[in-house]
Amino acid sequence: MRIRCGYEIIYDCPAPTPMLLMLNVRPERLADLETPDLIHTNPNAPLRQYRDQFGNLCTRILAPQGRMTLSADFVVRDSGLPDEIFPDAGQTLIDQLPDDVIVFLLGSRYCETETLNDLAWKLFGDVEPGWARAQAIVKYAHERITFGYEHARPDKTAFAAHEEQRGVCRDYAHLAITLCRCMNIPARYCTGYLGDIGIPVEGVMDYSAWMEVYLGGQWRTLDARHNKPRIGRIMMAYGRDATDVAIVTNFGPATLAGFTVIADELEGKWAQAG
Repeated sequence: MRIRCGYEIIYDCPAPTPMLLMLNVRPERLADLETPDLIHTNPNAPLRQYRDQFGNLCTRILAPQGRMTLSADFVVRDSGLPDEIFPDAGQTLIDQLPDDVIVFLLGSRYCETETLNDLAWKLFGDVEPGWARAQAIVKYAHERITFGYEHARPDKTAFAAHEEQRGVCRDYAHLAITLCRCMNIPARYCTGYLGDIGIPVEGVMDYSAWMEVYLGGQWRTLDARHNKPRIGRIMMAYGRDATDVAIVTNFGPATLAGFTVIADELEGKWAQAG
């Protein structure tokens, strides 16, 4: 399968504004690129790239005063297979977890494990550890929250999403991640492209958030927003929560003036994601 991905993001900056971008695909997907995944700026601005502590590709720019457009348009190959299911994947004892996995058991800015710990054990303490428990958590988060873009809020935490019972894909992910961590299942926040491939078109295309859990000695994909296997995930970044993977962080005033994302199966009909 060949998927066309890209974006056009427009900002109005009243003064030169430093920005940190996380808009490239993860290094693991670079070999799948048919065309380069390059960030274009208009007007032209120098780019400086580095990899963060999670291996995500980050870009630093100084956005000039006035209107600036960030854009990309590339083609990536994908297996075309849905997310795998691992019903026999067991839960690793904490003292046997790899050192680089432990951090994904800890609370973080949007994932307050201390606040939700008692609830998690009450709800899932009797569920078989491993895949069954993780899937039960995902199902709970999926059913607990009602989706709506109007419910998006940059300061909403997992606990707030649980109490308000409304949110967007990041809120589903934060809640499920937090509950998994409370149950000693390492979980990390993922963001990237997810077009409506193999399902009816859901709405306006946006970046998507999902999660990975460490079970059976490997990271496994789960998605509380959709709660079913999906086709064509193209990961851009992962981290502890949305703080670590923000697509644009501006260090100064900048007004978002336009935002378009595409994830289109080239051999199929045009697809947009919600």
